[in-house]
Amino acid sequence: MSTARDEILASIRRSLGVTGRERPRRTVVEERIARAPAGVVPARGAVSGRARIELFVAQAEAALATVSEVDTPDAVPAAIAGWLRAHNLAATLRMGADPRLAAMPWSETPLAVDEGPSDGSDLNAVSHAEAGVAETGTCVLVSGPGNPSTLNFLPDNHIIVVDASTVTGDYESAWARLRERFGKGVMPRTVNWVTGPSRSADIEQTMFLGAHGPRRLHIVVVGGRESASAS
Repeated sequence: MSTARDEILASIRRSLGVTGRERPRRTVVEERIARAPAGVVPARGAVSGRARIELFVAQAEAALATVSEVDTPDAVPAAIAGWLRAHNLAATLRMGADPRLAAMPWSETPLAVDEGPSDGSDLNAVSHAEAGVAETGTCVLVSGPGNPSTLNFLPDNHIIVVDASTVTGDYESAWARLRERFGKGVMPRTVNWVTGPSRSADIEQTMFLGAHGPRRLHIVVVGGRESASAS
């Protein structure tokens, strides 16, 4: 069955007098994919050290997320418990099987922690980002048992832990980091780029939080203050 896309592409090929199967044309495409050349990168993300973390925090807060910083992974559970308490939220939390999260001292907090994908009944969830992007305050999350994608969308409140060392200046650098970690051609099934809580202004141009996912997004940056000495 022909689709609209197939018909459009066929029409373009006819107008160009090509079929799309010509060896030189295919070679050009294959070489470009193999090289993965970078396009124009905005200058905003061209910062390093503490300045990069400060840009990440500022952009995340501009997108209506809240951000806290801790010095070590061991401080993450207490920071999350404090954030939930400050917002009068239940002391419950769902997470995946990410070993970075599992190694944190959750038992030292009053939080009731459950593990596994969300079925939609969870109020709060925590994920560990693979990277952050300073130019937009975006968190990059990959799918899998360690951080199920259901945790990104179903709970009312989503908390994301980001290692400061993984915060890149721009999107292109974040993609390069993912390719290096997983190997080219072996990317995760899903890569989610999360910038602030879910929101929409489709109805009467009135901003509504939680339209398609969490109504609150809190980011915990680990080790960001150490970047001041490296800048």
